[in-house]
Amino acid sequence: MSRNERKSRLHLGLSLAFVWLLASVFLSHAAKAGTSDGVRVGAAAPAFKATDSLGKTESLDQYKGKFVVLEWHNQGCPYTKKHYESGNMQALQKEWTAKGVVWLTVISSAPGQQGYVTATQEKNYLTLMHAAPTAVLLDRDGKVGRLYNAKTTPQMVVIDPAGKIIYDGAIDDKPTPDPQDIKGAKNYVNEALGAALAGKPVPTPYTRPYGCSVKYGE
Repeated sequence: MSRNERKSRLHLGLSLAFVWLLASVFLSHAAKAGTSDGVRVGAAAPAFKATDSLGKTESLDQYKGKFVVLEWHNQGCPYTKKHYESGNMQALQKEWTAKGVVWLTVISSAPGQQGYVTATQEKNYLTLMHAAPTAVLLDRDGKVGRLYNAKTTPQMVVIDPAGKIIYDGAIDDKPTPDPQDIKGAKNYVNEALGAALAGKPVPTPYTRPYGCSVKYGE
């Protein structure tokens, strides 16, 4: 074998190794596509207990056998206001709770942080906005938010009656604070619940959430 032939084979081997490395990285990222830093679609939803705006203790266990939606919320976030001031979020709450779905709004803003509210302030807000969640969890210590690696408001998680996460991510495919973008947007929560209640696989089980960062305490 000539020197040039040996060089050609060496270069080919290095090129194939590089292609293999890129493929491995791609597959690794693809394998993580259904996860949000540890919360994996298809895995059991982390159990939790929290106090709601009425002073009652809410737990995931008490809703076993039902579909559950978790909605991370911040009254002052422009992305949250987009869906509340337009009435979009309330319409979703009313539509799905009427079909037996449990809807838990979660406020993980810590005391002293933007978005923090008292129970009275939240009750007044629900009345003003005509909101209709099953309950609002006042997650002041951020335990529920951190369990689910909630990063934005809004961020949506859908849990099936067996207690498994079937959707995690954005409310829709229009990551803007403009209410005009709601019309014509693909609503991932509607899509996930509609498919699951019909006994079908969720078409898009994971998306990147958008909105304001959750204001956890230190």
